[in-house]
Amino acid sequence: MRALDVLELDPDADIEAAKKAWRNLAKECHPDVKPNDPEAAKRFAAGQAAFEVLKQAENRRAWKPE
Repeated sequence: MRALDVLELDPDADIEAAKKAWRNLAKECHPDVKPNDPEAAKRFAAGQAAFEVLKQAENRRAWKPE
């Protein structure tokens, strides 16, 4: 799974674009919105994991000395 693919982002997308994509996906697929849809739950979980990967990568980049 590629985090950028899951959130349908371009390779040069920044963290703000990732946040926006994650929010849109969450609004669409959250289990509270679609309680009896297992595919939506899988997509939500994948989106959550993808955003976490991108967020951690951004945090590492921010702490890396130049």
